[in-house]
Amino acid sequence: MRELTYVARHTVEWREAPDPEVRSDREAVVAPVAATSCDVDSAILAGHGFVEPPFALGHECVARVVDIGDAVTTVTPGDLVVVPWSISCGSCGPCRAGLTAHCASVPHMAMYGAPIGGSWGGLFSDLVRVPYADAMLVPLPAGLDPVAMASASDNWSLSWRLVAPHLRARPGARVLVVARGSIGLYVCDIARALGASDVLYVDPDPEHRKLAEGYGARTADAIEPVRHGFDLAVEATGRVDQLALAVKSLAPEGSCESAGNHFRPGELPLLDMYLTGVTLRIARDNVRAHIPDALALAASGTVDPARVVSHVLDWDQLPDALPEKHLKPVFVRDPTPIEPRP
Repeated sequence: MRELTYVARHTVEWREAPDPEVRSDREAVVAPVAATSCDVDSAILAGHGFVEPPFALGHECVARVVDIGDAVTTVTPGDLVVVPWSISCGSCGPCRAGLTAHCASVPHMAMYGAPIGGSWGGLFSDLVRVPYADAMLVPLPAGLDPVAMASASDNWSLSWRLVAPHLRARPGARVLVVARGSIGLYVCDIARALGASDVLYVDPDPEHRKLAEGYGARTADAIEPVRHGFDLAVEATGRVDQLALAVKSLAPEGSCESAGNHFRPGELPLLDMYLTGVTLRIARDNVRAHIPDALALAASGTVDPARVVSHVLDWDQLPDALPEKHLKPVFVRDPTPIEPRP
């Protein structure tokens, strides 16, 4: 099989690898049919990552199940499934607590798309081994488009987590979104659908702002801190100065969720945060626990994640098209059922 491999800044290529096989009765092999780049993939391709190449890339996809072990009960060959970005067993203490990004059965931060916590391959591959099929794979609800939901492995479900619990606790909250990519746009869509009274989306890109306006958000290319302006701020830029802007815009006892990958150091206004009573969370998400709720919201018809998809491209275009600057490209293969191997 082929796996798309990051080899140098702005450079990826197909490399041959052995076909993965089911190694135990709990495993599955899947074939991605709609895969997309995460915001962090753009940072990696720009040379801002902290892991040296080469390595297999990709950690967001909808896939079709090809083969399963004898003990797998939740999926069958031919099913369309969301494949979470992190490897998790579902039965250890952290997994039972919903902390699937910290599964105790595998090395810390074991994941697809980067050799952190072992080498698990990437979801821009023709075939992928899933070591804990029942715990990891989430069937795609009938009627949902695999292209629209290709990001449910990470960015879409993460975006649900960034806002949904806050809006449950504080109905009608005012939301600030400081972003540069798909996460911020998903957040605008979800926040409005779940009853935010005001959403301000800040992004220098006019096309991104246009999409956010289509979701009912107010927009700006830049702002100064808005003192006591928002109950919730979501930062998804990877820039510490923008994170500082977000926390300085919070109302007393407000919350800031940072989904940016901060590869460079910076300073935060800690005294101002102390005096305001800010809650700040910076975390790689335990996304598996949120995927069912995020998919249920998508299936409700009150949101439209497909509008964030900027390009639908053929699978074989991955080496040439992935390094190009696209908001949210989705790469697709023939989604017809795949016969399980004998």
